[in-house]
Parts: sequence; structure tokens; C-alpha cells
Amino acid sequence: MAEIIQKDGTWAFDADALRLTPGRDKNVSLLRKTLGELVVPLGALAGISFEQGKRSGRLRLRLRDGADPLLQATGGRLTEPHDPYQLTVESDRYGVAEYFVDEVRNALLLDEVPADPVSGYLLPGPSVPLSVSAGDGTAGFDGEHVRLEWNWKTEDAKAAAGARSLDVTEITGVEWQPAAGLENGHLRFTVRGAPTKAPPKYDPNAVELWGFKKDPLMALVAAAVQARLPHPSGAAVADVRPELPELPAQRSAPPAEDDHDALLRRLRELGELHRTGVLTDEEFTLAKQAVLKRM
Repeated sequence: MAEIIQKDGTWAFDADALRLTPGRDKNVSLLRKTLGELVVPLGALAGISFEQGKRSGRLRLRLRDGADPLLQATGGRLTEPHDPYQLTVESDRYGVAEYFVDEVRNALLLDEVPADPVSGYLLPGPSVPLSVSAGDGTAGFDGEHVRLEWNWKTEDAKAAAGARSLDVTEITGVEWQPAAGLENGHLRFTVRGAPTKAPPKYDPNAVELWGFKKDPLMALVAAAVQARLPHPSGAAVADVRPELPELPAQRSAPPAEDDHDALLRRLRELGELHRTGVLTDEEFTLAKQAVLKRM
């Protein structure tokens, strides 16, 4: 087991999964503290890296596309303080961080975990019930219904209709956008049969966000809902023809790994793992040589 303990949090790896626990330091973001401990299965990882700095470094996990509803709902817009897949490392623990990276990379290599997108969520998303007040309203989710309530700062045109209750089966999409510069952010739900181009300020299915401390917590509501929506890859998967049943003659054929085309595919996979940083130069060279010998 590999483990690194820092003020920013603790990461532990037991060969099957990584356990990410936020620290109690005052600099740890409210989002990470509220989200709590995350258990990331090895199969959800696309890579890991460590970046050194003069005073501190940073461990970063890269998840496979479509593995995490939080990343899906936020569209990669979580900044460093709020990103649960980054860990600040003090300079006197650089050696531990490098060892941690090596352990995870070796496990990815041995388990032959691909870096390509997944067809279903591998993390469950934030636990429910969940309720967050920020911007011009409060968004709550109990696993089946989203409830939107307004406050005194809500535009009259939006507040006039009163609180909203959306069944999760009516929701076709969810988006969280943080405030940036002079642009306000939002948490918006796309509802079946009710498309709108109205700004979040007037949209009864959106909460407008102004860049205050609790704004990032709305991302947790977005993720909890996203986890219960059809996976984005569903449409693409439905277009793929089902595989034909394997015939007896096929079962007696040599294993696919011994096939020349399969070895070529493996070389391409290794090249992708090396390009994305999962494999070091040395690991890539050794793995490539092993495949070439079999060819």
C-alpha cells in the first residue's frame, strides 16, 4: 500500500483503488470538504502525474472520460482549489509523491487499464439528499426530484412562478458554470419539452451564481443529478451492432493476444499510454520490446 499524508489531504493506494481524503487545513476548499472521501477504482484512471515547484508540488489524477459524473457535469471547469483530483505536496515529501506515482503507474500497466472513454459511470457521484443555497436560489436533490426555491435577490419574472419541482425523469441535461470575471455563473437543468434560451437570471430551471464562496457547492448538486441521468455515451453505444455469438470453431482458434493484428493494437495502446503520461519512457520501452519479441 502506498500513502501520502499532507495538510491538503491524504491519498492512499491499495492496488485496486485510490482513496482520496480531503485535509482539515483551513485552505482546503468547502467543496472538497463537503464532498468528503472519494474512492476511485483503478479502472477509472487514465493517468497520474506529479509536478514539482520551488515550495510545493502537485499530484494530479486524470480520469477516463465519462468515468465521473462530477467531471461530466462541470465540464472540466473546476479550478485547482476545488478539484478533488489534485493534491498539494510539500517539498520535503517529493520523494514520497514520486514513489506514489510509480506505484499507481505500475498497477495501470500490469492491469492493462486502457485510457479510452468509458460507457458508464465508475464513480457514484455525491450522496443525497443534498441542498445548497447560493446566488439567487436554493437547489435541493433527494435522488428523485430537484427542487428550486428563490430568495429576495431573484428577478421578479422568475420568482413569480414560485418554487420549482423537477422529476429527474424529466431532466435531459445539467450544467454547472462558475462565475468568471464579469460573467455570472449558473446551475441549469434542461427539461424535456421545455427548451429555453433565456439567461439564467430569467430561466426558472436555472440558479444564477455570482462568484461567492458557496457557488462551487452547486457543482455537487449538478453531479448528483448527472449520476442518475443516462450516460452520455449511451447514444453512441446504441449505434454499435451487438457482437455475434462465438462459434465452436472460433473457440478453438488461437488466443487473440497471439494474433498479429492484436499485437499491433497493443503497440498502439502502449503508444497512447506513453503519450498521455501513464507510462514513463523506460516502462514504454520495456513493454514495447516485449510485444515486438512476440511478433
